[in-house]
Amino acid sequence: MREKPHRSPPPGDRERFTELWNAYAGRVFAYTCRYVDHHTAQEVVSETFLVAWRRLAEVPEPGLPWLLVVARNTMSNNRRTVRRHDALAANMARIGEMTASMPGADVAVTDRAEVLEALATLTPTEREALLLSAWDGLNATEAARVAGCSVPAMHVRLFRARRRLHTGLRTEPVTSIALRATAEPRSAR
Repeated sequence: MREKPHRSPPPGDRERFTELWNAYAGRVFAYTCRYVDHHTAQEVVSETFLVAWRRLAEVPEPGLPWLLVVARNTMSNNRRTVRRHDALAANMARIGEMTASMPGADVAVTDRAEVLEALATLTPTEREALLLSAWDGLNATEAARVAGCSVPAMHVRLFRARRRLHTGLRTEPVTSIALRATAEPRSAR
């Protein structure tokens, strides 16, 4: 996708924007300072006037109410961004804690091969039930809908698959974590 070449705005637009900035930048800054710190307020004012520049034809007279709405929306967007960033950081920390307690790659590869061998011993319907539950994270009702069977039938498939998988595994340490995850009731979701 090609970018449009940058063109200078018409002189009337520059003058109108300059008038808006001179008349209202301080007031928009004061408004935002009531809700955020000074550094963030400066960023909000910059973003607010960038929107005003891009949509200059839409800015009514007087422009202050319109600018304050843009500033409020900008602050809301920034808060959502911070919340998403914090949630991502928390998830990454949890993943870091989980991986720190996991065995080394050599043990994981051995266990992976063992689990794959055990999965191969399951019937196709049992394997599908187990993977829908453990891999895709579906509860029995959701898995039954995907598999096209009744919920009681899915419970039976899961029970048989877990029992067979458990007896097919030779070791307990890492694979027991996977088995416990698949055996936990999904009703909490």
